[in-house]
Amino acid sequence: MGVGEINMVRSDLVVRLMDDNPNLTQPDVEKIVDIFFQSIVDQLSEGGRVELRGFGAFSARESDARKGCNPKTGETVSIPAKARPFFKAGKLLATRVDGRKSEA
Repeated sequence: MGVGEINMVRSDLVVRLMDDNPNLTQPDVEKIVDIFFQSIVDQLSEGGRVELRGFGAFSARESDARKGCNPKTGETVSIPAKARPFFKAGKLLATRVDGRKSEA
């Protein structure tokens, strides 16, 4: 991490949502955050896609089975096909992040 970088973890998100919504309790906000993220996970695990306009789209990308090499033994090994989560930033998010870099 570079000097001055700011990181946000789940608990920071909960605190920010509570600050913006004082009528909600911490357990309520935590449940909302859990439901939000679990909904994305469930949709991707079923082969679906989640699009959040202006933010981006989550999808699962399939990788083909392939041959690999065990670095310790040099033995050829089979690597099975698998699905991996993928995120593509929306135009608004990409523009705002790019604008942040040019301001530094």
